[in-house]
Amino acid sequence: MPDALHTSLKSKPSGTTEKGMERVHAILSVARAIFATEGYAGLSMRKVASQAGISLSNVQHYYQSKDLLIEAVLLMTMNTFQEKLDHITAAKGKLSRIEQLNSAIDMFLEELNDPLTHGLFFELWALAARNAFASTLMDTMILRERKAIYKLIRGMHPDVSDDEYMLRAVLIVAQVEGLMLFRYHKHRQKTEMQAVHAALKKNIIQLATTA
Repeated sequence: MPDALHTSLKSKPSGTTEKGMERVHAILSVARAIFATEGYAGLSMRKVASQAGISLSNVQHYYQSKDLLIEAVLLMTMNTFQEKLDHITAAKGKLSRIEQLNSAIDMFLEELNDPLTHGLFFELWALAARNAFASTLMDTMILRERKAIYKLIRGMHPDVSDDEYMLRAVLIVAQVEGLMLFRYHKHRQKTEMQAVHAALKKNIIQLATTA
């Protein structure tokens, strides 16, 4: 988490103390919850300051605008995902490549089960359709996900080209992202979702291993 937090401060010119990092964590945690539950319109710098128990000027010291704050929330979320993926891929010798891929997909599906993570991405998807800034953030997120999956599946079958594996990574990310809409339909049963997740993992393994 510390690395993810530091990356989220890329727009802040000066260094940040340990106490400052604690404030950053509080600011981003509150902003994430508000954005995920109330959307872009419901998020304000003043509301974040109030719920985080700090002054508005303190929030603005780290993030000068609402858009920069949302960008920081997304950066923190994506970097947290990346840290988890790095931990999985670092287990070379302990896990086979298939096991690594399974673990990565399990991680993504577990994150989608978190209402705040789902709400964050759902709101960002909706906002991206009408907001250029959000669209750019969405493009960044999807590109990073594709690269991460590509690195996990590239070369699993010797007859599959790198270009083909990148296309398969695009398809895998599209399927995982699509579950955000499917997963939170109020009438879906737990057993049905388990079956969907199992089918998704089977399909991903096929994409990764067959010519």
